[in-house]
Amino acid sequence: MALNLIKLCVGCDSVEDLEEWIAFRLDERRRAGEPVEQYHTTRMMPTRGEEILGGGSLYWVIKGNVQCRQRLLEIRPIVDDEGISRCQLVLEPVVVRTEWQPRRAFQGWRYLKADDAPADLGAGRAGLAEMPAKLRQELADLGLL
Repeated sequence: MALNLIKLCVGCDSVEDLEEWIAFRLDERRRAGEPVEQYHTTRMMPTRGEEILGGGSLYWVIKGNVQCRQRLLEIRPIVDDEGISRCQLVLEPVVVRTEWQPRRAFQGWRYLKADDAPADLGAGRAGLAEMPAKLRQELADLGLL
């Protein structure tokens, strides 16, 4: 089974916010003539990269719940403009909604075993993804999601 990463999605209030941000950044890169790819830069390089790239995803925690994931395509070491080593997590720009799973705040990213990862929303729960974000959050706060 693939190993995953989990990370807080700081600055997004909903999955829709994340999708809009991704579309905006891809469009910016397209207009600038840069490679059209989505990546997230982080400070630490995963030591278990081979396990992650064997089908793993980055699960996003939004407003205290894992709500979605993106498949990890590549993990690339870089050096930023200040000479500091960083890591780019190259992501498939497709956001897959998952069942909500409560998570406390943490810094950086963590490994997430496949057995502990929330399931993707299947056809039987597709209506949940169409529900307004505010209503989903209220239901989650009540422990109903």
